[in-house]
Amino acid sequence: MAIGVWVLGDQLWVEQAALHSCAAQLQQTPVILIESLHHVQSFPYHLQKLVLVWSAMRHFAEELRQAGWQVTYRQTEDFQTPLVEWIETQQITELRIMAPNDRPFLGLIQSLQLPCQVTLVPNNHFLWSEDEFHQWAKSRKRLLMEDFYREGRRRFQVLMADGQPVGGRWNFDKENRKPPKGKLKTPKALWFEPDQVTQDIIDGLKQSQHFHRHRQYWQLEPFPWAVTRQQALEVLEFFIQTRLSGFGPYQDAMVTGEFTLWHAMLSPYLNLGLLQPLEVIQSAEQAYWENQDTWDLSGVEGFIRQVLGWREYMRGVYNHMDGTYPQRNWFNHTHSLPDFFWTGETQMNCLHQVLTQVKNMGYAHHIQRLMVLSNFSLIAGISPQEVETWFHAAFIDGYDWVMQTNVIGMGQFADGGVLASKPYASSANYVNRMSDYCGKCVYNPKERTGEKACPFNFFYWDFLARHRDKLAAQGRMSFILKNLDKIPSEELETMREMATEWWERGEAVGTRD
Repeated sequence: MAIGVWVLGDQLWVEQAALHSCAAQLQQTPVILIESLHHVQSFPYHLQKLVLVWSAMRHFAEELRQAGWQVTYRQTEDFQTPLVEWIETQQITELRIMAPNDRPFLGLIQSLQLPCQVTLVPNNHFLWSEDEFHQWAKSRKRLLMEDFYREGRRRFQVLMADGQPVGGRWNFDKENRKPPKGKLKTPKALWFEPDQVTQDIIDGLKQSQHFHRHRQYWQLEPFPWAVTRQQALEVLEFFIQTRLSGFGPYQDAMVTGEFTLWHAMLSPYLNLGLLQPLEVIQSAEQAYWENQDTWDLSGVEGFIRQVLGWREYMRGVYNHMDGTYPQRNWFNHTHSLPDFFWTGETQMNCLHQVLTQVKNMGYAHHIQRLMVLSNFSLIAGISPQEVETWFHAAFIDGYDWVMQTNVIGMGQFADGGVLASKPYASSANYVNRMSDYCGKCVYNPKERTGEKACPFNFFYWDFLARHRDKLAAQGRMSFILKNLDKIPSEELETMREMATEWWERGEAVGTRD
């Protein structure tokens, strides 16, 4: 039996399960990687994401060759044609593929007509397997992330001492919500100049007619991202040495012109397989033990919670839910996504700042995503499916398994509370407290009605009023709904009219002064 391995574009690790299963015969095992033009045109993907994935794939293919693997690399229209040619040429009788992270790609694999046996090897890019998460989840009424995170801490013995969490608490999140007051002395980010492999891809995208639509939305250059495991390891080390000690307090802050603040910038590399979650977690933990006399535990714990807790939890829930999850729409929101999500041209400065940042580099940190982009989409009543599609296309770390749960579940509460105990909705007050965006905006964050009223305000209170009956069943909403009840009915009606007029008068296609 001749075995071959197909390495997918987000499985770029020499120890990934399909390669590992053949490691003893690597010199006799043909391997293929494929760039499919048809596949990447299914979404209007950010151009920098295409550069990142393709460059990382090409570099990884060379890494495998240097290690002794027989590697074929194809750039073509589809997957079917090059796979069949390669299988026949190499006389392969069994094709091994590490199980893909995304359900749609699994469906694509299953739809291929290949002249050999196809074996899906269980995915090993995560700390928890699908079966392990199912076992954890099946007996629980609520899939609380905090419970899952604590179990992960125990299972992998991270920040634990004698069976108890270091510091006497599992979660230090309350210490990590400091607003950005005064002049912040922010650390620099580690970026890279494109090498020839990367530059060739950039030049090809500039010339290709296939990506004309993408060029309307996204900036291709400068391209600063890491594209190899070695570079990704440098980013990890740079974060540990220069950013982790200050990560905690301002991880929710938003500052004009400060795109990265103290954030790690590791998610694109984790999601491609260039970094592995346990090595990231253990690097942060080891750094804490070496510096515990001077470092604040809250920041290190907060970072580890994002990787060990939230990332693993989101992937687990994604696999645990049935196929109807992507279409859930608990609030029945149906507005189309405003044009300014693609252009960045809106008079709301917070949205303008974040969307322009995304347009330029395919990145925004978690609070910009949740409390600006998702928050506005939720309270304005935009279709959660359209929001999810945009997030998937726009973000350099976006994949189906990432965005279904983060957007449909957490951001839009479209699953009715499977993931979150209440909607992440707020007025302009949150953005005003946690950013400097409102100070340079044409709207007043303190006004709910009138010409200068911030849309976040009238949309927020109208959202609560429209869905009051449903929200009343969410226990954590009782205090907020009491505040809603204090607003005079005439003012609520005015805010409803303003929300309606915002859509009718074309503000969704508004231009920035």
